[in-house]
Amino acid sequence: MNTHKIILLAHGSSDKHWRDTFEALAEPTLNAISNSSIAYMELAEPSLDTVIHEGIAEGVRDFRVVPLFLAAGRHLRKDVPAMIEALEKSTGASINLSPPIGESPLLGQAIKEVVELHLGHETEK
Repeated sequence: MNTHKIILLAHGSSDKHWRDTFEALAEPTLNAISNSSIAYMELAEPSLDTVIHEGIAEGVRDFRVVPLFLAAGRHLRKDVPAMIEALEKSTGASINLSPPIGESPLLGQAIKEVVELHLGHETEK
């Protein structure tokens, strides 16, 4: 039994194309990291609430939420922490919020590589 779970948290949208894009981005992580899943803050399923409760039903007590956001705006400074606090109180689980992926220098490097790919060459330094 896994006692921890990684949750990739996206904002959410009612637009299926938007969800398909985020699910494709999450797929390598979901395939490589055991007991990981994607959840949406709003407008799509599964919600963070749903994924946490499913984990609790499976015996998970520790969760790590990794926001698929570029920066910590209002949602990550207020809304998501409030959701997590309410879920911790109602479930007794430990839910830790990581910084958004946009704060990682690795994402900046990946963006540079995508731009270079679109330009058709690598820049030299």
